[in-house]
Amino acid sequence: MHAFEKIRNAEAILSKGDIASRKVVLEIADRTLQGLDSYKRIRSIMRLDGDILHIGRRTWDLSRKRHVYLFGAGKACNHMAMAVDHVLGNRLTRGIAIVKIREETDTFHKTDVFVGGHPLPNKEGLRASRQIIDIVDNAGPEDLFIAVMSGGSSALMSCPVDGLTLQDEIDATDIMLKSGAGIYEVNAVRRHISALNGGMLAKRIKDVGAELIGIGISDAVGTPATNDISVPYTAYKSTPIGPDATTLEDARSAIVNFDVVDRLPRRVVDYLMSAGPDKETPKAFPDNTYFLLNTLPDSCIYAQQICHEMGIPSMIVSSFLEGESKDAGTFFASIAREIQTSGNPIKPPCVLLSSGEVTTQILDSSVIRGHGGPGQEMTVAFAIAAAKTSGACLLSIDSEGTDGTANVAGGITDSASLAAASAQGINLYQTLREHSCFEALDAIGSAIFTGNTGTNLCDLNILYVPAQEAH
Repeated sequence: MHAFEKIRNAEAILSKGDIASRKVVLEIADRTLQGLDSYKRIRSIMRLDGDILHIGRRTWDLSRKRHVYLFGAGKACNHMAMAVDHVLGNRLTRGIAIVKIREETDTFHKTDVFVGGHPLPNKEGLRASRQIIDIVDNAGPEDLFIAVMSGGSSALMSCPVDGLTLQDEIDATDIMLKSGAGIYEVNAVRRHISALNGGMLAKRIKDVGAELIGIGISDAVGTPATNDISVPYTAYKSTPIGPDATTLEDARSAIVNFDVVDRLPRRVVDYLMSAGPDKETPKAFPDNTYFLLNTLPDSCIYAQQICHEMGIPSMIVSSFLEGESKDAGTFFASIAREIQTSGNPIKPPCVLLSSGEVTTQILDSSVIRGHGGPGQEMTVAFAIAAAKTSGACLLSIDSEGTDGTANVAGGITDSASLAAASAQGINLYQTLREHSCFEALDAIGSAIFTGNTGTNLCDLNILYVPAQEAH
């Protein structure tokens, strides 16, 4: 049996439901997460030889630097910041890492760790951000900044522009996330009300004449797969350290198109609608050096390689998956039934892989009766429709380890899950209406717990469809 390293409750998950199908799906997921771990990825390209820092194909003479600072934010920041902290050792002047969850296994030498808020900003993230601003504003041309960033940094590195409050930022983020807007539109709003996000941290570093090395993970839908990560990446975008693709006009359009003018804080709307060109986020940093560890399509590519090693035919359906989470779950159940019945678009047994970022629209928070997230809603919806396809099994996780408001990575359901829920008096239709998917999945042994995984590539969805049993 595969030795699980990332999925901590694998034994419990494999005691329920269609165990044979679950074994296949869980092994693929666990091995994929192992391959994506950013600590391993950074250590594979970064080392220190005396005064010479090697990152990929570039070198830096640290004897020429007065100070070396490490900044990090994001849901994979624990492992990313640890890797740099461990490589630099006493060469590091100081580090600040803003994480979502601090693990007992995290070890740092010269880095202070702050637990920020995600998906909503918090005071600790603001406190860390203000310390970062203070360090940058007192730096100069002889200083070197190394920044490690992954998805989630927009919330974790919270620092509203002058005239707005932390509560304004929290409320604006919450409303945009529940508006049905895609992540691009959500980011367009929150980056333009931030003093650090959307490249504003890099701008501050540039303004004092210091050098910036950025190491990132891109969870943006549409970013191409990585190749040789030792080669500096010239098309780096967004997060606090790169040029921002969103514009003030994008933010204004999002406010109108998703009908949140009267729901967002008045100060936020007034600021965005009246902001002049000087408030636009930066669009280019030609002098910075960036390395990109992983992108969203990588998770499917790694998973497909593992399927090949396991001898299971597989197909990457999409690395652009977006839309309503429960609708995606129903869709994948329909595909599973088609595969098992007719062998289209691929003959069973097989695995279908997808990645992206599905969302859950909640226009009225008063209907919420529990906890959950898009991956959990996707698997609950799948469970309802997959009861007609024997052995079909879907795993949907947020690859960094936390999905929505529950402290789990996501869920896994199969063709037996609907009956298992019903046997416990759980109505899965009601569960979806009340957004209490975590409680339902946990009750039937279908919630997946990983803790921090060391990566952050949005959703990873793995569907296994066995051949139809002969009758």
